[in-house]
Amino acid sequence: MYLPSLTIRFLVVGALLWLAIVDVRTRRLPTRVVLPIGALFFINALISHMSFGDVLMHLLLAFGVFVVCAGLFAAKMLGGGDAKLASMIFLWAGPALWLPTLTLISVIGTLVSLVSLATRHMDLNQRSLPMRALAMFSGARGVPYGVALALGGGSIIMLPALLPLFLAR
Repeated sequence: MYLPSLTIRFLVVGALLWLAIVDVRTRRLPTRVVLPIGALFFINALISHMSFGDVLMHLLLAFGVFVVCAGLFAAKMLGGGDAKLASMIFLWAGPALWLPTLTLISVIGTLVSLVSLATRHMDLNQRSLPMRALAMFSGARGVPYGVALALGGGSIIMLPALLPLFLAR
């Protein structure tokens, strides 16, 4: 039961890292990758024998996050892909980890926003690869908040599965 759950979580983190890269490059988060992250939660819940009540609580939290994010999207303060991804992240986090998830994503999001602000005048046609990579964060194209969601959410998704390995030593 533990190894399949860990494998699913690694798949989710891999998808999240890919989404972070895509968001930096294109400022888009493809639905065809975001929604399977949510589907993998249900598979993980099934193999982890999560109770129906717990699954329902996770769903209610994800729905609440989606409603808030949809409002931010309507106000043009958040992208649609970010709204969907945030819902999937909080579906995984659930009621027990919503505050640490929000805190971690907010801290990482602040750093991403500062980098975007600092690089807003950088041209993508830089000579060196590191400078080109940094220029991709340029706030002139919008803030790639999917990076914060992916890094913060991925950490929250993996830590509960990895802690038993570290604590057993």
